[in-house]
Amino acid sequence: MSRKTIKKIIISRTDNIGDVVLTLPIAGAIKRYLPDSDVLFLGKEYVRPLVTTSQYIDKFISLDELQNNRFTDRISIIKNYRADAIIHVFPNKQIAKIASKAKIMYRVGTSHRSYHWYTCNRLINLGRKNSNLHESQLNLHLLSKIDIPYHFELKEIPNLFGLTKYPKLDKRFWSLIDKNRFNLILHPKSKGSAREWGENNFGRLIEILPEEKYNIFISGTAEEGNLLKSFIKKYKKRVVDITGKMNLDEFISFIKNSDGLVAASTGPLHIAAALGIYTIGLFAPMRPIHPSRWAPIGTNADYLVLDKECNDCKNQRICNCILSIHPESVKNLLDKI
Repeated sequence: MSRKTIKKIIISRTDNIGDVVLTLPIAGAIKRYLPDSDVLFLGKEYVRPLVTTSQYIDKFISLDELQNNRFTDRISIIKNYRADAIIHVFPNKQIAKIASKAKIMYRVGTSHRSYHWYTCNRLINLGRKNSNLHESQLNLHLLSKIDIPYHFELKEIPNLFGLTKYPKLDKRFWSLIDKNRFNLILHPKSKGSAREWGENNFGRLIEILPEEKYNIFISGTAEEGNLLKSFIKKYKKRVVDITGKMNLDEFISFIKNSDGLVAASTGPLHIAAALGIYTIGLFAPMRPIHPSRWAPIGTNADYLVLDKECNDCKNQRICNCILSIHPESVKNLLDKI
């Protein structure tokens, strides 16, 4: 097989925002070695604004729209894209079956899913749980099955996101940006995707950051805003509440026009890092959610984690290890900018 025979590739990743961000470097790598190829991304409709921000994505295929059709029609729809290859980054049994019946020539999947043995013809033994590689590097390994170089150092990956097509920030939100202070987004919640740093720590960070230097925003969904209502009320003189105020398009542009973001391992953390603003991730030291696997990747990205084992926290939602990261440590990183 020669990669030169591949003209159109579908990247399938049908899960959440943070995972999608760390999948986008696949598109950047494809364009580096196959600059004339078309790269299509199959994902949930709600990630469309993020995916289409990347200059390396030529077309978005909505999983939601696809699922509105009968199974036989889904096969026809995928077949009509005339893709030469599909990369199943996030295993999805239904999509694997559709791609197989659509007779896409190269179908790449992990051998760890039994249904890939009869739906994929390019299998890779890719164990993620105990790997020492970053999630973005693990994703890139799938390219080996279509003859595209996949060994990238972490310092190379920021160049593969291509998040350049974000819309102009609306005047309503641009007016919130203070050109004379450091515009810092704090994202306290994670929708259950990560161990959280806690309201007490975020509150302490707000208290120790000089008001004359920092313009602070609290971000999150409308639902998270309700959960943070008393917290936001307590610090209303120091923070601007933007929870539930923006759609994803607007939030991406707002992040890009801000100076920094602090969060646990969430979608906004990875968006901010990929956009190149100063980003601090807060992590628990346990597999498989440790920063070696999920750290933010960007030219100005950093993270904090305790240097210890975190076995006591594995079976509970509250993690004392991440709660023990001092707000002063976050301030120290911000002071270095």
